[in-house]
Amino acid sequence: MDPTPPYSLRTERLLLREFTPDDLDDVHAYACDDATVRYMDWGPNTLEQTRVFLGEEIERAQASPRTHIGLAVQHLDSGTVIGSIRLGLWPHHNADIGYSFGSPWWRRGYGYEAAHALAAHAFEALGVHRLWATCDTRNAGSYAIMDKLGMRREGTIRQNQPSRDGGWRDTYLYAVLASEWRARAA
Repeated sequence: MDPTPPYSLRTERLLLREFTPDDLDDVHAYACDDATVRYMDWGPNTLEQTRVFLGEEIERAQASPRTHIGLAVQHLDSGTVIGSIRLGLWPHHNADIGYSFGSPWWRRGYGYEAAHALAAHAFEALGVHRLWATCDTRNAGSYAIMDKLGMRREGTIRQNQPSRDGGWRDTYLYAVLASEWRARAA
């Protein structure tokens, strides 16, 4: 399947869709939240930084072919954008996945629901062979999603990212192969 068309993936409670300019307030609500960005390599955002991010996501959606699929995660019942998720497409059928959800929405299964939908799309529609992800070693919520997706912790990348305290952070690397994904689904 061509990764160029507009995206709209629906789950039981969520809609993963292209960003629009109308998403600014919802995106900024989580992008400026200290808890949400605690283990990220960005944020907390100013309104201008969020505006730039949103513009970049909208612009990247116009690329053809797409190598970056960044999607808003909209809660179906409330209509609120509660987070974002992205898929980076790399040579040799490799892809990476990343996500960020506003802290008021944590511990309700939304992260896993969205990540599972995008991972399934990557393997089933885009022919991805290996899907990988990284997170700060202290971000238990993020690697719990990776574990639940069936990803394996392949290692720890030591002191590869600056941390907010002026030091360095360690990063976990996780991955799952298409054959492993299919075996879990069977």
